[in-house]
Amino acid sequence: MQWEFIVALVMGIPVILFPVALVWYLNISGIYAAMQEARNMQEARKKRAVRGQGIRAVVEEHREKKQPVGAGH
Repeated sequence: MQWEFIVALVMGIPVILFPVALVWYLNISGIYAAMQEARNMQEARKKRAVRGQGIRAVVEEHREKKQPVGAGH
């Protein structure tokens, strides 16, 4: 091989690979962020469901005692 061709390869490969690596990094980080957001939303739904069950239980307890919710002792 001629030395000019080797120099062109040494100079050209990083110029081509850098944008490819950058796009790959952006795609992977976007996928990771979407997965984290989905997990956070799933946890929030679970917490809301548990909270809703607790509120229903308190309301039922007060109905059994024939007291309005939030009424005194």
